[in-house]
Amino acid sequence: MTSSFAPDSLVLNRKLPLWYQVSQSLRASILGRAPEASLRLPTEERLAAHYGVSVLTMRQALKELEEEGLISRHRRRGTFIEPGARRGAPRRLLGSIDAIVAQQSGERTTVLGHGPGPVPGELAEHFPDLSEVMTYRRLRRDGETGEPTNWAENAVRPELAARIDVADLERWPMTKVLRDAVGVRIGRITDTVEARLADPPTAELLQVPLLSPILHYTGVTRDTTGRVVDVARIRYRGDRFSFSVTVDAS
Repeated sequence: MTSSFAPDSLVLNRKLPLWYQVSQSLRASILGRAPEASLRLPTEERLAAHYGVSVLTMRQALKELEEEGLISRHRRRGTFIEPGARRGAPRRLLGSIDAIVAQQSGERTTVLGHGPGPVPGELAEHFPDLSEVMTYRRLRRDGETGEPTNWAENAVRPELAARIDVADLERWPMTKVLRDAVGVRIGRITDTVEARLADPPTAELLQVPLLSPILHYTGVTRDTTGRVVDVARIRYRGDRFSFSVTVDAS
């Protein structure tokens, strides 16, 4: 039985364009939707009410998704998710938490393992008050082809990890789990992307030659008090990932 499509909730940041935040949140909901969910989106009016924005703002957000090829809009029939929709051009990252969620959604995720362990030396500066963190290892595959695209290690504070349902990590990115399931008030995420060479574990998991180029992403997530709650280290296949940042002068 087909279930109705229900977009995720969104806490708006008044410092960022509303249409952008809405488009990124809806994008994440579309890419992370259940396979049996309906392809038909609610009306513009219902979506606008859901996100707490004007219909005009909602139309601008939908136009962004339509241009990306995620949705199609038909006069008198409504708006529909494209059945074969998948990530396309690089997204504009304007500092929205929902942009991070959208970046990581829409892929099939397998939890490879999780457990406590000593704080890695390279992460000691982020967890000066801890001797141990909970580490989660996950492999992501393309939703259509099944091809591995990236694998991630998340180092999370133990008191927060105790409230994480591992099953949620096969459905949602860690950022969304911490914010929406655990209730962490996320204040800031600092991203670093650099070129590296594939080490043996990465080459095996991503099915690429040893020492081939990959992109290594580090995301340091802090709560509103400034405390680091999660450090994500993600290895992306160099041929499957693009990173784009737009800086507005206004």
